[in-house]
Amino acid sequence: MEETFTFADLLRLIDERSNAFVAAVAAAPSLDVPVPTCPEWTLFDLVQHLGVGRRAWAATIAAGPADAKAAPDEATAPPDREALLAWMAASTKQLVDALTAAGPDRGCWTWWGDSQSPETSGAAARHQLQEIAMHTYDAQLAAGLPAALVDEIAYDGVDEFLFTCNATKSPWPHEPAVMNYHVTDGRSWRLEFNSDGLQVTRITAPDTDADLSVTASAADLELSMYGRIPVDQLKLDGDRRVLDQLVEWEP
Repeated sequence: MEETFTFADLLRLIDERSNAFVAAVAAAPSLDVPVPTCPEWTLFDLVQHLGVGRRAWAATIAAGPADAKAAPDEATAPPDREALLAWMAASTKQLVDALTAAGPDRGCWTWWGDSQSPETSGAAARHQLQEIAMHTYDAQLAAGLPAALVDEIAYDGVDEFLFTCNATKSPWPHEPAVMNYHVTDGRSWRLEFNSDGLQVTRITAPDTDADLSVTASAADLELSMYGRIPVDQLKLDGDRRVLDQLVEWEP
């Protein structure tokens, strides 16, 4: 499977999901409602987290190739809901403006240096879309307006998570293993765990030598990857220990 979105798609969807996030916050009964998928956070905490993070990424992307994450501006989230929504919209605009100015191929600092994702503004945009989409899901749930992940975003989200958040050159500390992820429409990935780390490959058919195969819709796979639903809601065939070891691993 190739990447789903062009850079223009990513910018459009970042803006679209951010608008959905703001709409959920605006519709919530209070900024003090708890966020079920983010324990100990209120909706205000979620907005502050997302807004500060987008401003930090905007500064990092604008800084260009660098050895460290750039500092965001010092603006703090205002407690008044109307002002908070305007602040969140401004945070998104800073991010989109920085990405637009940088274009997809400019180098920038990322935290995934030894993964299989490039350290570019395009890869940062791809990851930013997934962060915003997941927190939009969280905000809608907190507001009492639960909505499914957007299918096309979830498809790309599974791929992006595997190549960015799972792939690593850190040696696997357990017995070598092979695991497959399958989306129910046929998209699949092979994960190989060994002393060279964790390598991810897109595949067109299930492996016969996999120690574990995990199958679900793209939305459920991504929700599980981000800890929003338990893995028991997925179809697991094979040695469950491989997935448990992956979840607990801190390379």
